[in-house]
Amino acid sequence: MPNPIQVMADDKAAHNTGEFVTNEKGKVPPLVTTPFLTRDQGNSGPRMMRSTMYSVPDNPDMKKQTGVPLGLVMSPLAEAAPGEYPPPVVDLGELGPVRCLRCKAYMSPFMTFTDGGKRFQCSFCKATTEVPQEYFQHLDHTGQRMDKYERPELCLGTYDIVATKDYCRDSKPPSPPGILFAIDVSYPMMKEGIVHLICQNMKDILKNLPIDTPAGMTETKMKVGFMTYDSKINFYNCNSLLAQPQQMTVGDVDDMFVPLAEGLMVDISKSEAVIDSLLESIPAMFSETRETETMLGPVIQAGKEAFKAAGMAGKLVVFHHNLPVSPAPGQLKNRDDRKCLGTDKEKTVLTPQTKFYNDLGQECVGVGCSVDLFLFNNAYIDIATLSQVCRLSGGQVYKYTYFQADLDGERFISDLAHNISRPVVFDAIMRVRTSTGVRPTDFFGSFYMANTTDMELASVNSDMALACEIKHDDKLTDEDGVYIQAALLYTSVSGQRRLRICNLALATCDNMGELYRNCDLDTVVNFLAKQNISRLMETSPKAVKEGLMSQCATILACYRKNCASPSSAGQLILPECMKLLPLYTNCLIKSDALSGGSDLGCDDRAFHMSCVSNMDVASSVVYFYPRLIPLHNTSNEETGVPDQIRCTIEKVRDDGVYLLENGIHVLLFVGLATDPAWIQDVFGVATAAQIDIDKTKLVERDNPTSRRICDIYRSVTNARARTMKLTIVRQRDKLEIVFKHFLCEDRSTASDSHFSYVDFLCHMHKEIRAMLS
Repeated sequence: MPNPIQVMADDKAAHNTGEFVTNEKGKVPPLVTTPFLTRDQGNSGPRMMRSTMYSVPDNPDMKKQTGVPLGLVMSPLAEAAPGEYPPPVVDLGELGPVRCLRCKAYMSPFMTFTDGGKRFQCSFCKATTEVPQEYFQHLDHTGQRMDKYERPELCLGTYDIVATKDYCRDSKPPSPPGILFAIDVSYPMMKEGIVHLICQNMKDILKNLPIDTPAGMTETKMKVGFMTYDSKINFYNCNSLLAQPQQMTVGDVDDMFVPLAEGLMVDISKSEAVIDSLLESIPAMFSETRETETMLGPVIQAGKEAFKAAGMAGKLVVFHHNLPVSPAPGQLKNRDDRKCLGTDKEKTVLTPQTKFYNDLGQECVGVGCSVDLFLFNNAYIDIATLSQVCRLSGGQVYKYTYFQADLDGERFISDLAHNISRPVVFDAIMRVRTSTGVRPTDFFGSFYMANTTDMELASVNSDMALACEIKHDDKLTDEDGVYIQAALLYTSVSGQRRLRICNLALATCDNMGELYRNCDLDTVVNFLAKQNISRLMETSPKAVKEGLMSQCATILACYRKNCASPSSAGQLILPECMKLLPLYTNCLIKSDALSGGSDLGCDDRAFHMSCVSNMDVASSVVYFYPRLIPLHNTSNEETGVPDQIRCTIEKVRDDGVYLLENGIHVLLFVGLATDPAWIQDVFGVATAAQIDIDKTKLVERDNPTSRRICDIYRSVTNARARTMKLTIVRQRDKLEIVFKHFLCEDRSTASDSHFSYVDFLCHMHKEIRAMLS
């Protein structure tokens, strides 16, 4: 049985230099679980762009037979790791980006110069374009330009380039973008202390607004603004000339307008005193409120109108509590029905109940405003419907159900701080170009598409991944490779219009063996997850699961038939780099995102689907196969995170303590026979039975064991885009079932229809034998 821990260890051993140099086409990157630094030498690094396969069959029939999808997972704004060079910014002045005349591809290391440097041939469409006079350079004896290594666009896989005004809305350079906060000030938001928390922490959070360092900026240029709302909407004029902020209220929510032209979106440095005064007065102003009716549609409309009026792009961050049931645009009804999850009827609760939020999302993209929702619901809130406005605008949903300030406050503020400070760009449009013979067909992620080629994103952040499927439309026999270029046109946080160009060259092959040797399974799983979440909206869960199983069997049967050396039919033969496919397929089928049933509930299910649709490859690996880390046997002298172990109850001992995390949940499992001295050191109590399991944080105590454990915990959780809520699980307590639910190699606790890893392997073996006979 192929062992995932062994596969990760082998990959680390195979890439022991710590560097991945992108100097040749079709070079398969290390797994995301292997630490490495990218050295960009002509192809985008794997943090920005990964492919499911690095050798593409030259014949569409061969590719179809294997069943392996050709897909890209792209994180164009991924942060460079410490020790890597961030993409440089090229500025060609008035000339602007140099592009192919026919297909409009941007200059890249794949272009070849001819005619003494006067023309270049495009690697994507083969057309030749004249080199603009001011860009001309002589060629050396090998046919390369003399300035190749002085110009990032000629030697790097990823570079940024300053755009000219032709690339701007209405051909005018953009203003610096803004962040507009909309705070629900209804009774539950006040009573649960959420409004206090926001106002208390906002000052510190705003100290870390993103700075456009690539453009040479040293301070933020972003603007901020504030609204509060219940059944009416209040706008705040924070103009720096005012002594006190001014509140303006709009009560007619059916006809939304913004009552002030100036002073809503302000410079934090100039208006600091006014903003401080506002943040102090909001909790006091609404402390006596009895308003429980809230709306959401008009709030987002107001935000959109505010950005439009201010003539800037940006993001609207909404803090909201209840299902919007009050009579106003965007009113929803409670259709919670967890019993239909997992049945053919689940579409009725997982697709939006009205088109309102989809249409609103599209309108937001139209003005370059993305929407992030922070939800604090205590009951059904219909994430399936509300999340559409985030999905279409490039925003994100955060959910804190049954929020308690003392338990969840830190996690919320940490999420908010990360959301505000991480690298982000606005009013973006992304296009993927490929060389002849293949073309991008389907796109997955958070964006809006008005046509078949362009992804429009009101914002793109560093945690976000977009996926696209690439299909053959012809044979590739004359092609020397498959060339891919993703171009993202955006407005930076200082209001500069730029492009990020990411290039990737894949090899072509004429035999299946080479395809199977050059796949990236982590990326295949991420791609399949996104593709199948999108399929759930059209077909039944049963069809999706059967489709995944038969695709897994096809991929493996095709290898067995065409690539493996002859052996007895009783043996299960797996391709080396795909040997974990059965394990990961089973994990995919059993996951909360694809299978969460009535025990999970409609909102959580929709939330997980939304998370996975935006996940990068590093996050999806741990989401589908959680990390299980033993803590009880780590020595206090060691540093770093102990090696993970297999995700099965067989590896869990009664005298052990384990940390389990999947990027959304983190659980600490304590065996009843754990050494009391260890429990005393870490929890400050004598036995496992006395641990307060309602606590959601580990307190660092003054002893080496506690420091070491807290250190591990921080390392594990800081690596994630979301702050996870800690659940302490004592062996044999009622929460043990939650812990077991994440042990994905075992039989599912929730449903009998789910296989254990062993059973799934046997089932696949049977399927493969049936296919081959």
